[in-house]
Amino acid sequence: MGKKIVIVLVVGLAFGAYVLGAKAGRTRYREIKHAAEEFWNDPHVAKARKKAVKSAKKATAKAEKQLQKQLH
Repeated sequence: MGKKIVIVLVVGLAFGAYVLGAKAGRTRYREIKHAAEEFWNDPHVAKARKKAVKSAKKATAKAEKQLQKQLH
């Protein structure tokens, strides 16, 4: 019974998103896309992305070392 409710909810949300998206139209889509691209290309955001990637790689390497210790 729970899966059916989830499926109905997802379909309803998808339909609602489609209707709202269609009403917003292509012009609004372009405005949103432009704003997102400006944000993504902002120097502060680029710096934060690089820092996050560096941190994630460091954490991955640390976790890998710990896992190797536990396996051997």
